[in-house]
Amino acid sequence: MTQTISHVLLDIEGTTCPVSFVSGTLFPYAARELGPYLERHHHNEIVQSHVLAVIEAWRQESDPQARELWNQARERVSDEAGASATNQFRGSAIEPYLQWLIAADRKFTPLKELQGMVWAEGYARGELVGDLFEEVPDILRDWHQQGLVLAVYSSGSIAAQKLLYGHSQAGDLGPLFSHWFDTHSGGKHEVDSYKRICATMGVEPQQVLFISDSEAELQAAATAQLQVVLSDRDHTQPPEQQTRIQDSTTPPVPKGRHSITNLGQLKLNAAPFKN
Repeated sequence: MTQTISHVLLDIEGTTCPVSFVSGTLFPYAARELGPYLERHHHNEIVQSHVLAVIEAWRQESDPQARELWNQARERVSDEAGASATNQFRGSAIEPYLQWLIAADRKFTPLKELQGMVWAEGYARGELVGDLFEEVPDILRDWHQQGLVLAVYSSGSIAAQKLLYGHSQAGDLGPLFSHWFDTHSGGKHEVDSYKRICATMGVEPQQVLFISDSEAELQAAATAQLQVVLSDRDHTQPPEQQTRIQDSTTPPVPKGRHSITNLGQLKLNAAPFKN
């Protein structure tokens, strides 16, 4: 990078963690455990608030499949709204819609919060271990030691983010991070989300490097004046280009972006942050 940075803002899927771990391990685990979890914890006030948000979103769905699921559920319950709906729609009654949301990969905050609560039990029981790309733990430790401020921005809930890094195959990496952001800060394709995140961290956007595997996210961040790098884990570089990346601060630019296939390829012009 040519401009000094003090903060590194990281996406998770496809950037520090394989997409396959999320799609092949976390999502199926949540899909299997959500119904039983809701049955066990339906008296929990936080769970109830998320369930009410799910019911309201389901009630307003325009998708034909979701509407059909709603009509089927309505046949099994008599109440339509209010606190009693939480009891009527708890557990297995709202599970079909939650399963549909998971299959559709909807970035729906109440679902993400519920998934995080389910995963917390899985990590605590040792049934889940955060799977990070091989070089990531050492790179994160090195950046932290350099004085860089590390932050996460993911569509997964903050609780889920902390669980993944706190129970990684390399141990608890959570203390390396100073900030955590999810969709409560706004959508990842929205320019204002990145401005809001920079303001929260108390840093000028130009001092922040955002790394993601999503072009749409990078475009929004770049428009907000953050520096951006594409994590292109699936891209195969020829040997001579791989060598050039290792020796250069400006990697090749597919699709108009600086691109890396490994965090170790980044040579950061870093300066400790002074607040």
